[in-house]
Amino acid sequence: MRILMAGDVVGKPGRRAIRELVPTLCRELEIDFVIANGENCAGGLGLTPNTADELFQAGVDVITTGNHAWAKKEIVPYLEGDYPIVRPMNYPPRAPGKGYCVHNGVLVAQVIGTVFLANAADPFEAIDSMLSQLREVPKVIIVDCHTEATSEIGALGWYLDGRVTAVLGTHTHVGTVDAKVLPKGTAFISDIGMVGPRDSVIGNATKEVLERFLTQERVPLKVATGPVVFSSVMLDVDEQTGFARSIQRVDREVN
Repeated sequence: MRILMAGDVVGKPGRRAIRELVPTLCRELEIDFVIANGENCAGGLGLTPNTADELFQAGVDVITTGNHAWAKKEIVPYLEGDYPIVRPMNYPPRAPGKGYCVHNGVLVAQVIGTVFLANAADPFEAIDSMLSQLREVPKVIIVDCHTEATSEIGALGWYLDGRVTAVLGTHTHVGTVDAKVLPKGTAFISDIGMVGPRDSVIGNATKEVLERFLTQERVPLKVATGPVVFSSVMLDVDEQTGFARSIQRVDREVN
């Protein structure tokens, strides 16, 4: 089984890249299942029903979110429904949405990091709890770790080695070069990167970002324009064992 996961999709440029590249990559690489982080889909902040549908129609099977999961309130009914959209499971139980879903035999879960990022419950305990409470544990389990600190996701990777198929990092929008299969069969990367404007600061137009840094004013940010980078990883998974055979970066660019 081959699984493709795209990094944080930023605004309209990112959605365009998903539409253009996901169907092509699915054919070229013989992809069976696609995941994308969609928490920055709507104007660079949050997810809406329309932008979620756009990703699904492009071939995405499951959408993960993160610290901007509820930035657009209209997405809340979608999170509460049967749509394959997940938010961090270590947020309070009363928070809208679900922390994992099983779609076409693949369990996709998400936790958010607590180092420099969120005031949330322990992500290690949250995953332990999920795995212990499942009546039937699917063989293929993908965990989106939405983290700021590479040390935290690195620790999560080693903690979950041999217990899940993959621990894949999102959030920073900056792709890392540490993709590997850990000794017990779990694929790992600290951060996939983003699907968003290349000439930007993590997807945002540089003018407004620089103004924020230089003046400390809360200048509204805008999604940048121009060429778009498509950052993703492809997993080759043994469906019988649930372990990863390989993980490799799949990076493209759309003008």
